Amino acid sequence: MTLPVSEPAAARHAAVALVRDHPGAFALTLALTALSTVAGLGAPYLLGRIVDVVQVGGDVTWLALLIVACALAQLVLTRFTRHVGGRFGERVAAAVRERFLERVLALPAALVARVSTGDLTTRATGDVSTVAATLRSGVPELLVAAVQAAFVLVAVLVVNPLLGACGVVGLFGIVVVLRWYLRRARSAYLAAAASTSRLAEVLVSTAAGARTVEALGLQRRRIDAVVAAIEDSRTHVMRTLSLRTVLYPVLDVSAVLPLVGILLVGGALYDDGVLGLGAVVTCAMYVRQLTGPLETLSIWLEQLQSSTASFARLEGLVAVHEPRPSAPATPAGDRIEVSGLSFAYTAGRDVLSGIDLRVRPGEHLAIVGPSGAGKSTLGRLLAGLERPRVGSVTVGGVAVADLPPDVLREHIVLVTQEQHVFRDTVRGNLLLARPTATDDDLRAALHAVGAHWVDDLPHGLDTELGRSAFHLDAARAQELALSRVVLADPHTLVLDEATAMLDPTAARSAERALAAVLAGRTVIAIAHRLHTAHDADRIIVLRDGRLAELGTHTELVNSGGDYADLWRTWHGAGAAT
Repeated sequence: MTLPVSEPAAARHAAVALVRDHPGAFALTLALTALSTVAGLGAPYLLGRIVDVVQVGGDVTWLALLIVACALAQLVLTRFTRHVGGRFGERVAAAVRERFLERVLALPAALVARVSTGDLTTRATGDVSTVAATLRSGVPELLVAAVQAAFVLVAVLVVNPLLGACGVVGLFGIVVVLRWYLRRARSAYLAAAASTSRLAEVLVSTAAGARTVEALGLQRRRIDAVVAAIEDSRTHVMRTLSLRTVLYPVLDVSAVLPLVGILLVGGALYDDGVLGLGAVVTCAMYVRQLTGPLETLSIWLEQLQSSTASFARLEGLVAVHEPRPSAPATPAGDRIEVSGLSFAYTAGRDVLSGIDLRVRPGEHLAIVGPSGAGKSTLGRLLAGLERPRVGSVTVGGVAVADLPPDVLREHIVLVTQEQHVFRDTVRGNLLLARPTATDDDLRAALHAVGAHWVDDLPHGLDTELGRSAFHLDAARAQELALSRVVLADPHTLVLDEATAMLDPTAARSAERALAAVLAGRTVIAIAHRLHTAHDADRIIVLRDGRLAELGTHTELVNSGGDYADLWRTWHGAGAAT
């Protein structure tokens, strides 16, 4: 599954909203741009006056000094314009980054699990960086260029409308080619970005499954998939290049045509005595100043289109938030109930069907069944990470999937073997679970799961974690994750083999830490290994997505049903209860 892309109108509205959030900086940038442009218009006008004065033998000293003054004023104002514009761009870029992060964190966990890793990764890295770079430098420069071009054209028309018309007509080719380019660029750059996401997905999945690829001899197949993804990406990139090969030559030629037109028409009018030489020189110099804005346009236009596509991809996250009640009810108690539950990942094929279940507060419940029976899916539904297709999963009478993440975390937490250590301090990693926790609370949570190693860290809770900083091994990472559970303090834990991927020594350490977390809580354990189910209060047996059996270990073994068969297979035909 790939995330959607914002429609052009919605993206434009979002861009305008970003500017409106920083009205002062934007207005100051425009004002300084206008002032620097006006200062720049002074020199051509004064040069034309010098030509006229020289023709009659007058003194031009004061005019020359004014030209120097205009140049200095333009230099100073341009410097401040770019400084203010850069700050404006940085603020907007920061807002884009923060808003994207907020939206990603607000995405339903079930959706994140289904989204292509490459698609989400490239949006979080490449798209954010592209938009930020353009906002930082490109947008301020393009804003300056647009204001300069507008002022120059107005100045030419004021000096002489006929020559101004010649300049405007000479720019007609730019208008035509820009319309042609912009009609095609958005879809081309969006397709290129999507192909980059697909390439990233293939590379990430191949690297993540390297051991499986090697074990099953799939190297050739994966290489072919990577080569195909690279070729697909290359095809789309070449499409954007072909558009630029039409755009840039027209821009280069169109930059010269207004000057040629003014010189030809102005020269003819001067010969006829209709127009003075100073006016021709002034108009020619003004039009010559269009070279700068047009060069800026040619430099940043491609980047702007790429950024527009990236911005549309970032804004596409607005459309993926699943609706939740505006004011969800507060769960009344800890009782978890499942009624008439059916669920499917794809239409027409239920993974679970007709599940009814009541989980008593404080109960230890195990979920067992053959591979593919739906155990992990049921665990995700109980933890609120998926929404039932039919039926309901409630805690305290409130639908689990309707609870906001912070409220859900106070009631139910899913613990798996996949625990993430963020590139942050120990404190920062723990405060994710309870932002209001004190340092004493954090140390108590760590000590509760046996993570006394925090006391030996070089900077204690302020120690930076990550591969380039202090690296936690698998057992310590699991203890850190379990400390988050202690801080969140949910009444129910859903365990999906939290220690299955650890080596025996690390697993024993993690299991001791886990025992401290489980005390006094409702525990729903997805048992891929049956010894996990042996000591549970009750056991659910799933078969083909349906609840086949429910009872204690002894009851199920004595009944001779599916669980008894699984138990004998696990422990041997002569296994006792």
